[in-house]
Amino acid sequence: MSNLRNGTELSGRILLVTLFLLSGLGKITAYAATQGYMASAGVPGALLPLVIGLEVLGALAIIAGWHTRTVAVLLAGFSIVSGVLFHSNFADQVQMIMFLKNLAIAGAFLLLAANGAGPISVDARKTKRDIVPRAAVAANT
Repeated sequence: MSNLRNGTELSGRILLVTLFLLSGLGKITAYAATQGYMASAGVPGALLPLVIGLEVLGALAIIAGWHTRTVAVLLAGFSIVSGVLFHSNFADQVQMIMFLKNLAIAGAFLLLAANGAGPISVDARKTKRDIVPRAAVAANT
């Protein structure tokens, strides 16, 4: 059962951030168009490198399970803020659905922040390394 859970947690992390990874890479290839879209929503285009970095590096960090809780909180906040800035025209049903999609993704990130990445992660390996020296220190005192 633990193999199923471990694989499911890893698969869930990958599925959750695929949107961010592909979106961030797409922003690189359509840099000027993305800056224009951001400007049309009143968001300075100068923030685009930060957005790309958060989407691409954040996605890779979640996949690897590296600083998962912190990155998940950042991506949850990003999902909510981008939903408010770009999809809050509720008169348009498509925009309302896009906004709710962002909220659902933020909810998934908050669950990830609360529960961590699971055993198939850099975080779990780091925790195991930290536990051994602490146990050795405790035995010697």
